[in-house]
Amino acid sequence: MSRIGNRRWEDLVVSPEEVLAHVKPGMTIFLGSGVAEPRTLMKSLIDSGLSNTNDLELIQLTSHSDFLSLKKLDWQKYRLKTFFSTWVSTEAVIAGSVDLIPGRFSQIPRIIKSKRLSIDVAFIQITPPNQDGYCSLGLAVDVAREAMEQASVVVGEINTYIPFTFGDTLVAVSDFDLLVESTEPPTYFKRWPVNKVIDQVAANIARVIEDGDCISFLTGSMYEALGRHLTCKRHLGIHSPFFTDALMDLVKSGAVTNYRKAVFRGKSVASYALGTPELMAWLDRNPLVEFQGLEQVFDPTQIGRNPNFVVVDQARKVDLLGRMAIPAGKGDIISGPGQAADLFTGAEISRGGRTVIGLPSRNPKGDPNIVGMLRNLRNQFHMRESIDAVVTEYGIANLKWRTIRERAQALIDIAHPDDRQKLVEKAKEKRILFSDQIFLSESAHLYPMEIATEHIFQGGLKVRFRAIKPSDEEAMRRLFYRFSNTTVYRRFLFPISTMPHDKIQEYVNVDYSRMMSLVALAGEPDQEAIIAEARFVKDDQSAFGEVAFIVDEKYQGRGIATYLYKMLIRLAKERGLKGFTAEVLHANKEMMRVFENGDFPIDARLENGLYRLTVPFDAKST
Repeated sequence: MSRIGNRRWEDLVVSPEEVLAHVKPGMTIFLGSGVAEPRTLMKSLIDSGLSNTNDLELIQLTSHSDFLSLKKLDWQKYRLKTFFSTWVSTEAVIAGSVDLIPGRFSQIPRIIKSKRLSIDVAFIQITPPNQDGYCSLGLAVDVAREAMEQASVVVGEINTYIPFTFGDTLVAVSDFDLLVESTEPPTYFKRWPVNKVIDQVAANIARVIEDGDCISFLTGSMYEALGRHLTCKRHLGIHSPFFTDALMDLVKSGAVTNYRKAVFRGKSVASYALGTPELMAWLDRNPLVEFQGLEQVFDPTQIGRNPNFVVVDQARKVDLLGRMAIPAGKGDIISGPGQAADLFTGAEISRGGRTVIGLPSRNPKGDPNIVGMLRNLRNQFHMRESIDAVVTEYGIANLKWRTIRERAQALIDIAHPDDRQKLVEKAKEKRILFSDQIFLSESAHLYPMEIATEHIFQGGLKVRFRAIKPSDEEAMRRLFYRFSNTTVYRRFLFPISTMPHDKIQEYVNVDYSRMMSLVALAGEPDQEAIIAEARFVKDDQSAFGEVAFIVDEKYQGRGIATYLYKMLIRLAKERGLKGFTAEVLHANKEMMRVFENGDFPIDARLENGLYRLTVPFDAKST
């Protein structure tokens, strides 16, 4: 039995009514945040009709219960100050019943320590004391410790339902002036449902997360799906505001080891836990997870010490300039501008760090989520320079170090196909895109996103393959100018010295009803370069496709052209083509070997130094 001096801790237990007797009008009361809300004390306070509980100021970082809804907050009786407009308090903020303090989460502990926000009473949820007289803060740390140090009266609400967690969570029972036994279970959250669109967004995000990355994980459908798509990764790290059921499953899968982190190596780190009773039971005395305060979790310098720190955030809207609006409203408990700013800055400091924004191309009402310009939306986040990639179900738009024009084109490529025409017109109107920019509306619907794949070549070279996009214009232009005159002549069969916008945009805007163009990309996802391109063009009369290749000279001889050739054969057969034709210079022995290494025999006829090849698919190789 734990003791405080010569007293048992049970001797400090009083009723909520006795706690409220210590409250006086004009006091400021700190309330534990998130799932760590002291629900019994909050309910008693809000529902009390006592005269001494009038004109109170309440401070809470986040609110996930229904106690502080617009209906319950009375201007004359309670005034809430919060740093984060979450799914419950948002409508109250809009209505003017809540004071929202904009600021970075990493600065909140400093604000409280400075006594800029005076705290008279602190209501803190805790576990029952262990045999040594120590309690755990359980499901949330945030700034509870700083609030306890400032308050004149510290009240602990003992909740037997919450897990005893490790990290900066231990508090002595002697630190509390009064204790209350909880009669309310904590706020639980069901697993988020995942539809096909969100699942595809998550699958695309998983493509840009590498083995060894340290991830900031939030909560919601996108993250529920993302956890499932990351189970094939290795040595992931977790440094995250929230720890959820999806993260629990990811840790159980073996994908998370935290071995490559520099801060809290070997431990997953979070400030809050949000989830089901199963998660709470798993977290109980689990040494794999550490709960730390906001200074540790949100401090950009701490975040930046972890290499390859990846922020995965969710947006409500993104415009063609790369600005985003963060979700706000009922059901959203993920991120705010102040929280995002800390995480984004940390990613910028991190060696190899990056930020990835995910969202479906359209909202549930069918309205576009990628728009020309953000208009009249709350929670706008304008650190567009800090956004490295935007992801929808239609692909990945890498924005890092790209021009405004390139960024706009990349974002249009991942917008809903039915929205792209208007976005192109809007971008032309705003002079973001060239006035002669080509757009093939039918190809937007025919783009073969499903053929994307990757392969490891000799020397460990990892190459990603996908169909060409209009936004590849600059990358293809740079590839062209890396070629020697000989390589250009072998590809196009006549000398070409320049590849201006009007020519290259015709090359990258492909009519996928009769053509297929594949690009091979190497390098980090946010700095990848096109190193090869292969295509066929279908002849409608013969049903044969004319095929051509080009490979960066630095990467020739590794089998990339052969791999592309076999991909083109498969895709051509799936589309009903009968075979390929090609023209190859007699001196181009390397390209002839590519065709010879294919799965079908070739009929080669030499005319004036040029091989005219026919590769029928119905013939069998001998």
